[in-house]
Amino acid sequence: MHKVSQLALLTAAIFASQPSQANALPTATINGIADERSPVMALTHATIHVNSTTVLEDATLVIQGDRILSVSDDNKYPQNAQVKDYTGMHLYPGFILLDSHVGMPEMDKKPPFRWGKKETIQSTKKGAYNANEAIKASFSAADVFTADAKSNKTLRSNGFTNALTYQPDGIMRGTSALVHLNEDSAHQAIIRREVAQHMSFDKGSSKQDFPVSLMGAVALIRQTLMDADWYKQQNEMIDLDLQAINDNSKLPRIINADNWQQTVLSKKIGTEFDVNFIVKTAGDSYQDVVAVSETGQPLIVPLVQEKAPAVNDELDLWNVDYEDLKKWQLTPFNPAILAREGVNFALIPAPKKEKSFLKDLKNAVKHGLDKQIALASITSTPAKLIGDGRLGQLKKGSFANFVVTTDGLFMKGSEVAETWVAGDANQVAGMPRINNGAYQLTIDEQVHDVKVSNKGGKISLAAADKDNKTKYKVTQDNDFITINVTLPADEDSKEAADEHKLFGVINNKQIDALKGNWSLTASSADDQAEESKAAETKAIPSIPRPFSAYGLAQVDKNNNILITNATVWTNEADGILENTDVLVKNGKIQSLGKGLKAGKGVKTIDGTGKHLTSGIVDEHTHIALLSVNDIAVNSAMVRMEDAVDSHDINIYRNLAGGVTAAQLLHGSANPIGGQSALIKLKWGVDADEMLIDGADGYIKFALGENVKRSSSNESIRYPLTRMGVEQVYRDQFTQAKAYEQAWKDYNSLSSSKKKKTTAPRKDLALETLVEIMNKDRFVSCHSYVQSEINMLMHVAEDFDFNINTFTHILEGYKVADKMKAHGVGGSTFSDWWAYKWEVNYAIPYNANIMHNAGVVTAINSDSAEMSRRLNQEAAKSVKYGGMSEEDAWKLVTLNPAKLLHLNDRMGSVKTGKDADLVLWSDNPLSIYARAEKTMIDGVIYYDRDKQADIEAEIDKEKMALVKLSKNDKGPKKPFKSMPKQLMHCDTLTGLEHNERHQFLGE
Repeated sequence: MHKVSQLALLTAAIFASQPSQANALPTATINGIADERSPVMALTHATIHVNSTTVLEDATLVIQGDRILSVSDDNKYPQNAQVKDYTGMHLYPGFILLDSHVGMPEMDKKPPFRWGKKETIQSTKKGAYNANEAIKASFSAADVFTADAKSNKTLRSNGFTNALTYQPDGIMRGTSALVHLNEDSAHQAIIRREVAQHMSFDKGSSKQDFPVSLMGAVALIRQTLMDADWYKQQNEMIDLDLQAINDNSKLPRIINADNWQQTVLSKKIGTEFDVNFIVKTAGDSYQDVVAVSETGQPLIVPLVQEKAPAVNDELDLWNVDYEDLKKWQLTPFNPAILAREGVNFALIPAPKKEKSFLKDLKNAVKHGLDKQIALASITSTPAKLIGDGRLGQLKKGSFANFVVTTDGLFMKGSEVAETWVAGDANQVAGMPRINNGAYQLTIDEQVHDVKVSNKGGKISLAAADKDNKTKYKVTQDNDFITINVTLPADEDSKEAADEHKLFGVINNKQIDALKGNWSLTASSADDQAEESKAAETKAIPSIPRPFSAYGLAQVDKNNNILITNATVWTNEADGILENTDVLVKNGKIQSLGKGLKAGKGVKTIDGTGKHLTSGIVDEHTHIALLSVNDIAVNSAMVRMEDAVDSHDINIYRNLAGGVTAAQLLHGSANPIGGQSALIKLKWGVDADEMLIDGADGYIKFALGENVKRSSSNESIRYPLTRMGVEQVYRDQFTQAKAYEQAWKDYNSLSSSKKKKTTAPRKDLALETLVEIMNKDRFVSCHSYVQSEINMLMHVAEDFDFNINTFTHILEGYKVADKMKAHGVGGSTFSDWWAYKWEVNYAIPYNANIMHNAGVVTAINSDSAEMSRRLNQEAAKSVKYGGMSEEDAWKLVTLNPAKLLHLNDRMGSVKTGKDADLVLWSDNPLSIYARAEKTMIDGVIYYDRDKQADIEAEIDKEKMALVKLSKNDKGPKKPFKSMPKQLMHCDTLTGLEHNERHQFLGE
């Protein structure tokens, strides 16, 4: 064992406290004496972790100034080196924090929401910056960085030596700076000026209204990246933000995601623009690690720790969400789950949890994260992601940035003793020191088993055996220690008690004798026990997919089925067929008839006494969306498919009501809303897999009170009147025609002239309107009042296109003849009326009157609740107006399929169509009818026969989780029953949950 002399300790203390050469700013005026010498330092006899895979025992690290000169296990160093013995200590590369705001000025505060506030349409930022103030790409963290001694100290105490710092404000947030976390001035703490471009889906402190939704943020990102490309070619204007995007185009791009869905969405944007994003996640990737891992994106992962839900009584037990319990259980496993899937990631502290980072890191290892991957995730991985070879490993030429720990980093009781930044030693827990635990005190070859307690640096000893009467008294003077040992007297010989006075010095994990033949060393048995305990890891629990209680419903992907002897509602000329078989092969309806044979691999279902129909198609809904409304007057660039939530429990609930397909519409906040997403309700697949392949494109328009802001007396947003609404359409389509012509003119130029001519700026909103005029995209318009319905048909005809569908259209009965002449369909409510002024004239006969006039008529839900009983909504038209049962059933099946141009694939039971089918327990229009089996493309996604078993399994797992959570010694999350939000046309979900704008209800 290597001894440390008092002289060595004194020398070490002197050079560890020396200011480095870097502390003296070369350009500063010197007022006094300056010492610019840079001594060579040798840290010897340490366990050196060169990187996550290479470890050198009894090794030496030699540094000079802010650089490493050598790393070796021969313990050789220059003669002029100042030497410090690090026996028993571990040296690791300094940790790199890839997501930090250290040294950044306080952000502008987001204006608080208040009812009736005036909108902010244009940017309030002065200067030649982007027209949307959420675009702050010209911001440079290096320009405003100031060293923050308090934050640096906190981060260093957890092993961080470097941070990538940026301003977390806006959708495009500018560039970050790479800094040392030492006591240097900003001049020398900044080691790289522009390291990465930063982005997010959160507009931050921007005072402008647009965007307020996820899909609006995505649209702004798309438009801005296109604008940056166009900006290179033009000389009409200066935009400092677009210029910065181009200037920094070769830098890594880091995007902040608020949930795993946004992580997946980042890949979609990256693919479109040939950008490889690094995604800073919310620590929830475990909720769909398959979708996240398939993106192939490197991640920055916070070590989030969820609190266990407090369950104190039967009411709490009834109300606590299964999902909340699973979040608490699975969050600590998130890094291990990502590692299992081969995801490349860097770890960072959870928000405002910098002080507990090491504790949380050890907890991640305890929950299955491999130690080598854990070390790489805070050293070499972040260094590689930002392309800086001077960090992340201990090698010649690297920065002298390293962490000294009292034991292996992941060992219980191990602490950070020192953090060295750019060659400067920063004391954390202090060196040398001694740990708590079992030790052996050897006096003249006699061994005493003792327990050492170290409380705040004050050492005490006690006999390991409680029956042992030996007394130990410890006195200390800094690291010098005196131990008085009094052995019990021998009662038989009557001899006096034996006493020893031991004098020594605390050295790392032991006390070395400075006088006499004695030593105090850690017990090898205790070391083995600690290693064994540290090696224990927890197994990764099961993860439902989707991340919901009903994610436990396992789907059988067999799409070859024979339904026998059912009453089949064909929705075709054959009408309703009794005692009929339907054979499904490879997800398609192969044949209908009697006595059909199943064949090999075909599952048979007895339909005797049951009714088989095509699946319900909901023409107008907002389920399975992360947000619904944006606020731009023309939101045609917004795409609802960017906000599809494949884990929404309403998908499963709709399957239980026989719904198999739906149009996910933008809300009714704006005259021109966003582009629709047409989906099949496949439970347990990714959002992109839900989208109906090859479906026509649709868009939401809106008329009436919502778009003219009838709910606000202080609104300044155009339009404020119904006349203004018409003018919006005419103005926008006129611009779109000019836009289309400008591109035609440009594309007609010869190649030589094109090189000398700036191409028109691509405008995503106008391009969408061009699609409408060219009949490549179709309009579904929110409407109520006959005058506005007539107006929009006239506008469409003036621009040579037709409105495809008027949705709601509660005054459709007044203009049904005009609708028929125009060729527009109507998708209405069955019996809603008088819930706001413009629907006072609604009648429940509306659907019948439009249908009788020859208008393709459907019943829609616009409600996550009503969509589960659309069969009953259809039945109301039998009562109100005497519609036939078959025609009534078409209101929610074939007719909405026609309105969505999908009737060649769904809406009826016909050979060759998709096997989107529902087996009902009774006549589907009956209030007693229950969907027993709902299939999409021949796969049964909902099976009532299995529902009792699924719910029993949910109850069983929920009870096990509650029991487990009650045994958790950590803090509890106070129980709070929060009803889930059901989205309608007027629901405006922004990027901030507390941001709400008032619109009239539907």
